[in-house]
Amino acid sequence: MKVLVIGGGAREHALCRSLSLDPDVTALHCAPGNAGIAEVAELHPVDALDGAAVARLATGLEADLVVVGPEAPLVAGVADAVRAAGIPCFGPSKEAARLEGSKAFAKDVMAAAGVPTARSYVCTTHDEIDEALDAFGAPYVVKDDGLAAGKGVVVTGDLEQARAHARSCDRVVIEEYLDGPEVSLFAITDGTTVLPLTPAQDFKRALDGDEGPNTGGMGAYSPLPWADPKLVDEVMASVLQPTVDELRRRGTPFQGLLYAGLAITSRGVRVIEFNARFGDPETQVVLARLRTPLARVLLHAAKGTLDSEPPLNWRDDAAVTVVVASHNYPGTPRTGDPIEGLDEVAAKDAPHAYVLHAGTRRDGDAIVSAGGRVLSVTATGKDLAEARERAYAAVGRIRLDGSQHRTDIARKAAGQ
Repeated sequence: MKVLVIGGGAREHALCRSLSLDPDVTALHCAPGNAGIAEVAELHPVDALDGAAVARLATGLEADLVVVGPEAPLVAGVADAVRAAGIPCFGPSKEAARLEGSKAFAKDVMAAAGVPTARSYVCTTHDEIDEALDAFGAPYVVKDDGLAAGKGVVVTGDLEQARAHARSCDRVVIEEYLDGPEVSLFAITDGTTVLPLTPAQDFKRALDGDEGPNTGGMGAYSPLPWADPKLVDEVMASVLQPTVDELRRRGTPFQGLLYAGLAITSRGVRVIEFNARFGDPETQVVLARLRTPLARVLLHAAKGTLDSEPPLNWRDDAAVTVVVASHNYPGTPRTGDPIEGLDEVAAKDAPHAYVLHAGTRRDGDAIVSAGGRVLSVTATGKDLAEARERAYAAVGRIRLDGSQHRTDIARKAAGQ
């Protein structure tokens, strides 16, 4: 099977790593990729938002399957262009991807499907914003209606900060605050059948102790030893299957990866948000624990034949990933700094720990930073404590001037 992965972040590196280990995959390509993905896949330059260009590339490569990783190409309709070229594509249509592209649309779908979520208001004027903020009170939850690369959400007790963020958005969703721990649960679906993955938890705030601004994610771990063993079954019945059924009823079936961001509140499970693709950095830990070869499952989802697949098989190991970010992230990051120590991780920590590239590029013989979240280190172990120890040992070998990372990823869950 020839597979083409679209994207160039740590999520796509994790996907390419898993696919490269799959005996069904005979050729692996990625566009545009990054310096780390180049070690496991052949890279091709492409504008990932240009559906026609992606479809031409896939046709020229005679790809059997295209996997669209990031949200922006999905919302732009790249998956539609690939399917129109007659190539199976893992990734929802432009219409179905509105589940992530518009939080107001997602709220409408959830209301129709009876999916539990936070009460909310969609606001477009200053008066509507003020009324919604007053109705819910602090802590204020303000979400840009469109895509914002994981940084369009502000949760704050400061009314002026909440109001300023809301007024900076063309359209904004203001909702009640949901208490309780957060969980990420992915599901692979062909628009009818839903195949859940294993839960993970990520860390959105930039600093230890969940302080600082929201980011795209600073680390993750799986499994969740504190979670109810029935959680996946409950979310399947109350969230994932009803959402997939509602989108199919609307004539816009969702084929791809449905990501549910959940809050385990005092009143039960509530949906915080949906994403239309694998989440970063949760993908890194989820795929590290997946025993089932990935390519066949994704192909069945793309072809609408997922009902022929058995439940996924998982390793007993735990996995922890720690993100290393550039100086000043999540503000304007400093780029172009050389990254050292990658060879040391490969020599001393593999196979239990490895680096997944995100914002990197090759500059001559050097690999340098090229984005906010530069890379993530993923490690496995017999339990979270061992996986965490291995992840931070590997992070300690990496040298990037001015870089930052959280030191408390999975610490509480590991009982430390």
